[in-house]
Amino acid sequence: MADVYESVLCVKNEVFVYRIPPRPSNRGYRASEWSLDTPDWTGRLRVVARGKDLFIKLEDKTSGELFAQCPVEAYPSIAVEPVMDSSRYFVIRIKDPSGKSAFIGIGFSDRSDSFDLNVSLQDHFKWLKQEDEASKAAEDLEKGPKLDLGFKEGQTITLNIGSKKGDVSKPKPKRAVGGLLPPPPGPGSVRFPTPPTNQNFPSAPSAVKPAPNAVQTSRSISPANVSNSGTSNVDLLLDLGPSDTSSASPLAPLQSQTQNLPDLWGDFTGASSSRSITNLK
Repeated sequence: MADVYESVLCVKNEVFVYRIPPRPSNRGYRASEWSLDTPDWTGRLRVVARGKDLFIKLEDKTSGELFAQCPVEAYPSIAVEPVMDSSRYFVIRIKDPSGKSAFIGIGFSDRSDSFDLNVSLQDHFKWLKQEDEASKAAEDLEKGPKLDLGFKEGQTITLNIGSKKGDVSKPKPKRAVGGLLPPPPGPGSVRFPTPPTNQNFPSAPSAVKPAPNAVQTSRSISPANVSNSGTSNVDLLLDLGPSDTSSASPLAPLQSQTQNLPDLWGDFTGASSSRSITNLK
């Protein structure tokens, strides 16, 4: 087939080929019965997979001419059989194009080469087993009931594509454009609290204006008046007069007391005025 390609699984540049005697019994082959010091042929070994078919090819090292090949249908099998007394030697069955077959012995000088040959054969048939299991699983899936995920007649589906509800309620913060701060809020949006009023703070001296009645009362009261009448300023303040003072001024009792006092300054003013007149004469 045109789509089948050939892949090389293992290459060993040195392999020894031996003519082996017929098997004496069913107990197996022994490499000690061969002439190991004088191999019959030395060349190169390649493990080649062509699709699902596997071949062990013995080729010339220089020209690459095919010396013999061993088709391997299974492993382990009669096509490739390890000997009983060594891990570096095998007995393989070679075939020619006409279908004739023969058994020859092969061996390697290093144990790692025989190990690589063993692993490459196992990996190929493990891959074939996995392929068979996958194909069987695909067949069972096709034969089984299929799941119908299509829409029935009259069925519809609704998709809500848009912004989330949380994004609408929450205002987005303002970002600075070109490294500048956002503009301040407009008037009325920011309210400053009113300062608390405290009655204990004294007012400015210039703002205090004494009442006219109080000034007159303080001027009309003198130490002479207090000494003559025998009363003090405290007595004058306590003598508030009648009990009903809701409509009268707070200084009304004090004014009444000052009005009843005798005019002590009359003589003084009269004397001064007469004295000034005589002087003028």
